[in-house]
Amino acid sequence: MEIEDAIAKAKDNNQIAFNFLLDRFWNDVYAFQLKRIENENDAEDITIQTFSKAFDNIHTFNEKYNFKTWLITISKNIHIDLIRKEKNKLAPLYKDDDDKAYQVLDESPSPEDKLITEQNLAKLLRDIKKLKPHYQEVINLRYFQELSYKEISEQLNEPMNNVKVKLLRAKKLLAEIIQKK
Repeated sequence: MEIEDAIAKAKDNNQIAFNFLLDRFWNDVYAFQLKRIENENDAEDITIQTFSKAFDNIHTFNEKYNFKTWLITISKNIHIDLIRKEKNKLAPLYKDDDDKAYQVLDESPSPEDKLITEQNLAKLLRDIKKLKPHYQEVINLRYFQELSYKEISEQLNEPMNNVKVKLLRAKKLLAEIIQKK
C-alpha cells in the first residue's frame, strides 16, 4: 500500500490504512520525541497521543504536505502543551527577583473530590463494560493492571503495534460512549 492510498483510505475510516500508517511512521515520531525528552515512557505516551490526534483529524490533512512532517508537528505541539501544563503547576510567591520562591500548587484531592472520583470510576467501569470484550481486556491491562505495552503484547500474544492500535480504538469508542450521555 502506498502512503497516499493509505491516507485516502484512512480518511474513509479504513482500519487497515490506520494500521499501515501507524506501522510506517511510529518509529519516526517516537524517535523524534525520545530525542526531545529522553524518557521512553513519556515519548511513547506522546507518540500514542500524536497518532490518536492525527487519526481523529486526518480529514484535515492536506496532501500538498508531507505526512511525516504533519505527524511530527502534531507531536511537537502535544509536547509543548504538556510543558505549559507543568509550568503552570508552579506559581511565584514574590515578584521581587531577590526573594524568588515558588509555591507548589497542592493537587491532593479534597474529601469531596475523592467522593466524586469514586462515583466517576463506577460510571467509567459501567461504560467500559459496554465495549467489546477484547477492548475491555486491553483497557484493563493498561490502566487498571498498569502493564506496559510490551507486557500486554506478550500476554495477548499480539504484536505491540496491534496492542497500541487496539488501545487507541478502545479509548476512542469509550469516549464516544461517555459523550452520548
